[in-house]
Amino acid sequence: MRVVDVFDPRTFGRGVPHDDLRLLRDSDPVSRQDEPEVGIWPAGPGFWAVTRYADVRHVLRSPADFSSSLGATQIRDPDPADLPFIRRMILNMDPPEQVRLRTLVTGAFTRRRLERFAGEIRGRAATLLRAAAAQGHCDLPRDVTDDLPLQNLADLLGVPAADRALLLEWTNRVIGYQDPEHGQVVTDAEGRPVNPRSPAMLADMFGYAEELAERKRREPADDVMTALVQAEVDGERLTDAELKMFFFLLVIAGNDTVRSALPGGVLALVQNPDAYRRLRADPALLPSAIEEMLRVHPPVLTFRRTAARDVELAGRRIAEGDKVVVYHVSAHYDERKFPDPFRFDVTREPNDHLAFGQGPHLCLGAAFARLQMREFFTEFLRLPPVELDDEPRRLVSNFINGITRLPLSW
Repeated sequence: MRVVDVFDPRTFGRGVPHDDLRLLRDSDPVSRQDEPEVGIWPAGPGFWAVTRYADVRHVLRSPADFSSSLGATQIRDPDPADLPFIRRMILNMDPPEQVRLRTLVTGAFTRRRLERFAGEIRGRAATLLRAAAAQGHCDLPRDVTDDLPLQNLADLLGVPAADRALLLEWTNRVIGYQDPEHGQVVTDAEGRPVNPRSPAMLADMFGYAEELAERKRREPADDVMTALVQAEVDGERLTDAELKMFFFLLVIAGNDTVRSALPGGVLALVQNPDAYRRLRADPALLPSAIEEMLRVHPPVLTFRRTAARDVELAGRRIAEGDKVVVYHVSAHYDERKFPDPFRFDVTREPNDHLAFGQGPHLCLGAAFARLQMREFFTEFLRLPPVELDDEPRRLVSNFINGITRLPLSW
């Protein structure tokens, strides 16, 4: 079998390597991958790439074997000095600590609170889309989908309008660090890259989170930050450190997930004109179409776990401490789970994709992401049909399935 590299972020910047991932699914579904130096980023010890749906789902649902905490959830190993701090985020916790924290915050994401924003989200989407269509052309991320989820998230969190540009700055810093256009690599005095998720790089963000939390204690409102400040179960509340890490998670994941999903869904429609026409003719298909968009263009490409003990997966012996990386974008095209997976089917049922994770780390914000997609595409389908005006540009990342440019014309 030829050597297949599904690590290099530049590979995904050119497009999802579907042929390589299919080859791995068929012949080496849990494959050993090198972790070479990329640009100024140093080499790592390598990892196991998990590419079949059943194995990806098993890893995500087995935290006792595949830990989120031991090495956090990004392919690159964090600085050992940063790891204790990173582990304070719920994304990088294991049960039972993760369950305790999730129980504390679940009440902040009630359907009533989320649906309260539906009308405003739809109005905002309509304004942005109609302005773009009136010009006859647009770059969808720059003109519409970078701004829309940012404003929606700011409303949900209770971030004042004057501070909202900060959310985009922080998101780009953390998500776009592998991309030479989209991000900015910061180095230390010796020229070594600094992890954008390190406490030192995020001091301004955590300082802001602390100020916002204090403001919500003095002036409570019907928003998620107030709900997090007030959250209490059996007399227990979130610590200041946990509050700051939740703010980080919501700003980064809450913004960039939808920011990736919206242009990904539009691209799927314009590349599949028959499905696009069918959906325009029957908008009642939108709920199933959204799930199919999330399947063919999952916002997150990969997530990392660390083996908590020696374990076997798909016939491979994985040693305690090994990195295990699940490929959502491969699992979603696994013929063993999804019949004719490369067909964009707006009526696909069932559609048990993994776009929002699985098991204990099922995304807390999934309902809000779906709400935003519902309101955006309701308005998008009311516009005249749109066409691709030039090739899209993808984010250089082996983590986020981002689209940084999507030129469209009406």
